Amino acid sequence: MKRTTTRLLTTLVATSFVLLMTAPMALASIDHGGVSGQGLYGETDDRVVTNAGFIVIAFFPLLIFVLSMVQWRLDKRRDARKAAVKARAGTREWTGGW
Repeated sequence: MKRTTTRLLTTLVATSFVLLMTAPMALASIDHGGVSGQGLYGETDDRVVTNAGFIVIAFFPLLIFVLSMVQWRLDKRRDARKAAVKARAGTREWTGGW
């Protein structure tokens, strides 16, 4: 019990320390007159936000399509393996012992 409490306390202190040390970096890009709009990409305006939205809208159907094609191929391989096992089980060669 004591070991768990010590581990929890250590994790809590370390997490708080990391969050407190990174907070000034998060606030460093804000102008005193307001938010500058400057991000990692650069100046973000309506066009950048709209294009990012279109990319997100296009990404998820494409992801679903690709994952569906992977699943279809895996199912096709599984069915072929099952058919091969069934075909081998019916032959005389595989029914006996020595």
